[in-house]
Amino acid sequence: MNHVLIVDDEAEIRESLSGILRDENYAVVSTATAEEALVLLRDASYDAVLLDIWLPDRDGLDLLSEIRTLAPESRPEVIIISGHGTIETAVKATKLGAYDFLEKPLSLDRTLILLKNAIEARRLRTENIEFKRQLTQQAPITGESVPAKALRQQIRLMAPTNGRVLIFGESGCGKELIARAIHAQSLRHERVFIELNCAAIPEDYIESELFGYRNNAVAGGPPEKRGTFERADGGTLFLDEVGDMSLKTQAKVLRALDEQRFTPVGAVQPLSVDVRVIAATNKDLEEEIARGNFREDLFYRLNVIPFFVPPLRERKEDIPLLAREFLRSFGREYGRPRVEIADDALEVLQQYHWPGNVRELRNVIERVLILNPQAPRIERRHLPMLVQRSTGRGEEFTSLHQAREAYERDYILKKIEECNGNVSRAAETLGLERSHLYRKMRSLGITARE
Repeated sequence: MNHVLIVDDEAEIRESLSGILRDENYAVVSTATAEEALVLLRDASYDAVLLDIWLPDRDGLDLLSEIRTLAPESRPEVIIISGHGTIETAVKATKLGAYDFLEKPLSLDRTLILLKNAIEARRLRTENIEFKRQLTQQAPITGESVPAKALRQQIRLMAPTNGRVLIFGESGCGKELIARAIHAQSLRHERVFIELNCAAIPEDYIESELFGYRNNAVAGGPPEKRGTFERADGGTLFLDEVGDMSLKTQAKVLRALDEQRFTPVGAVQPLSVDVRVIAATNKDLEEEIARGNFREDLFYRLNVIPFFVPPLRERKEDIPLLAREFLRSFGREYGRPRVEIADDALEVLQQYHWPGNVRELRNVIERVLILNPQAPRIERRHLPMLVQRSTGRGEEFTSLHQAREAYERDYILKKIEECNGNVSRAAETLGLERSHLYRKMRSLGITARE
């Protein structure tokens, strides 16, 4: 359903237009003042604004200028309406970014045609912004291991279908990357990809995030909001950590999947959508079903095409490729495109067990690059002590105290290296007295040679 805001000081016009547009299946909100219009625009997203030039508190063209400062993805198209229109006013409004100009008394047919075209123009604009954002986030599935090759082949086979996908895998192993790759190679690749992390939304708000709401149904929120199902119409909806949804929400998602229809919270009329759903979880859903935490019927609706993403420890031959890819990416971001990584560092990275999977490897590479701004090559000594000590040689930390000492040692060494071995300067950087730093170095076993 498309959302329209009417801003006009004449109550009769507001009521008449609102009634006509609601009959045409638009969601309509109206106001008489520019200030209230700005509040409404900041609280909710509208597809189009019908804006009168003559308002009691300020000029409509001034309001148009403020609307143009809103973020492009949330900015509505504006159609100016006026009972005293002139060519000069119409030209000025167009230069300020108005979609078009209507004169009073309004022609119903022309108003509806312009409104439809303006909303389509906004849809194309917002989708273009979304596509560009997705392209910047898009990354290849890196790796030459058997599991990585198998994933790429499975994506090529399954992406062009409309079958629902359920992605299994530990946290940080790249489930979102798989979902985006499926969308990019699907028949829906020209439409939007919308993501919702079910674990990140409080239970009280998950239903309104999924299905949206109308008529101020959520206290403290905007009057209306479109949910992820509605925003993903025609495209792909990625439900991350789907195993964290409550049974009540699961029942509503099940119905939406079966009927491709849902009713926003507080609404009366259901909405029909065409959405391909990709879900992901780090839980064993069959075990959750046995415990009564997940609906068996929803599991079978989602699990049409299962994808299993292996943890990084099961494809360690891919670690050098991933490490170099992250190094290139962060090198460009931080203005250091030619940093290399030594074989001894790669050996340590391959020996580590990576409980945080690819996400943890990515974070380690970024951290090393930041903490070693002068190093032309990343070596073993630059890697965090946690990684160096947990390499399958019986050196894994057994206490929080031991881990904390390892991190302190690592950080102090980095600071001393940044200061070219000058301990006094390193102490100043760390905010410590020089004698205090020497005592800390002795307690952590940092030698002068080191």
